[in-house]
Amino acid sequence: MAHESTLILASGSPRRRELIARLGYPFVCSASGLDEEKVEAPEPSMLAAKLARMKARRVARKVPSGLILGFDTLVCLDGRVLGKPSDRHAAQQMLWALRDRTHDVITAVAVVEAESGREETGAVTSQVRMRRFGQSVLSRYLDTGDSLDKAGAYGIQTAGAGLVESFSGCYFNIVGLPLCELARLLARFGMKSERVRPACILADGQICSRWE
Repeated sequence: MAHESTLILASGSPRRRELIARLGYPFVCSASGLDEEKVEAPEPSMLAAKLARMKARRVARKVPSGLILGFDTLVCLDGRVLGKPSDRHAAQQMLWALRDRTHDVITAVAVVEAESGREETGAVTSQVRMRRFGQSVLSRYLDTGDSLDKAGAYGIQTAGAGLVESFSGCYFNIVGLPLCELARLLARFGMKSERVRPACILADGQICSRWE
């Protein structure tokens, strides 16, 4: 696959648009419109991979050429998937369950070549430890409305960072797009970022532990 391949992000997420731009490639967006609630799989990692592939495939069927990028992020506590909360009450229940505990954040990445149907997939898992926050702290966060469009009801890159005690693994994976894994998969199609510095850099300036 030639370096000038068109990249198509199968997502309408502003966060993912901002992150993929760090790789330096031009890209366009085309949301898949997939109804994720109807998709099932035996394990969270399998579910994330299945959803990422389905999103990329749906967009790939609509275009004549290009590399389609599909992603899916799941928050898992004790093997149970916590999706996006339906309302404030659901968000509060999720966050109380996560409080003072460590959970997994899994993001699956799928790259589909529209012309050939060739697929490459991968997944990254990070761990997040939540603080032992009280009701007043939780209520202030819920008041921001930030929890309602995020898996697990929080965003580590927004006001939800105040609920997080620590994390291990790729930071951008927790945000929803592990650039380290995406760059690895794109390289299989002959695309390598020409940027000297790694794109996957943590908030404190450190390089992602998975960046090659």
